[in-house]
Amino acid sequence: MRAPLFAFLLLAANAAAAPPAADPLADEVARWDTFLRTHVAAGPTDTLWAEVKQGSEPALQRTQQALRDRHRLLALLRLSVAREGLAAAAYMSQRTPAERTERAPFEAEWARMGGVLRAALAPPAPATLEGLRPALVRALAEAAQPQVKVYYDASLDYGRSTTPESGLYYLGSAQAAQEFVGFLRTLPAHEAAAPPRLRALGPDLDALEGEMLAAYRPPLSIDRHRDFILAHSALKEARELDALGLRHGALLRYLQAAVRFAPLRAPAPAVAPDLRLRLDRLAAELGRERADHSIARLFLEVAEADLAEHAQEGAAVNAAAVAADVLPRYRAALGPAPAPVPRPDPRVTVTLVRWPYT
Repeated sequence: MRAPLFAFLLLAANAAAAPPAADPLADEVARWDTFLRTHVAAGPTDTLWAEVKQGSEPALQRTQQALRDRHRLLALLRLSVAREGLAAAAYMSQRTPAERTERAPFEAEWARMGGVLRAALAPPAPATLEGLRPALVRALAEAAQPQVKVYYDASLDYGRSTTPESGLYYLGSAQAAQEFVGFLRTLPAHEAAAPPRLRALGPDLDALEGEMLAAYRPPLSIDRHRDFILAHSALKEARELDALGLRHGALLRYLQAAVRFAPLRAPAPAVAPDLRLRLDRLAAELGRERADHSIARLFLEVAEADLAEHAQEGAAVNAAAVAADVLPRYRAALGPAPAPVPRPDPRVTVTLVRWPYT
């Protein structure tokens, strides 16, 4: 049975937990669910749709589960992942066979989309998103906005080096990021508390990267290589956002990197028997403060979902990490910057080439 205090705090602190008569979040989830169930491949050569559906379907189901559990902040985060491939597929469904298979029509479409996305291709200024509330909504918008240019720039090279269809997918992803920012602007700003004052996260990011590098040793670095890549990818994105002055987005990605790294620690964080009580206390502390802690509340919802899924087998590693590591990192990020972590002089320079956000 869920602890009463934790449940109360999550519902009371998250003003979006009681959906209004018109619920943009639920409507958006339903829209993409309908698309997922009704969309058909463009033809026998349309292999991308099968891949998109395979990845998006479980992500959308997890989004719907979060809505049913009244974890609306978590549902919004999961929607940001689930809708990207679906929105790209929707864009591709409107392209001609020539655009999907021939280089010249593809490049003409790439040029056309440059005009459609022009306003979003400029370097994002923090001030353009400062009116978004609560802080988590602004964080998601700040994380999505730079993706427009990253995906747009990558799409041309990808289309030339692989197939025009693959390049179109990244064009669709660029448009999906732009549309997601627009969707976030439609959400009602329920949070009345003052937004958090955020600082640059350079020393915090350095410290977490140092922990990752220390843990990246065989056999773990071999057995769990993909998990290390995902954790470090979030950390790299946090650095990029921090350099742009997009502090909310940087904080979100930094804390996500900490969650992804948690199962890779040696030893992994212990799942204490009183974990739920610890989370209750942390929720109560946030609830007593008249501040917009929606980013922190997101991770409380992450912990609650993890407990509901894994508590019986004692494997709620993410919930344990939220209590012992992630929320302390959040608190530290709101305070003065820590002393810089000494970094050894590099002996070798290695350049890694990757596609966007992989």
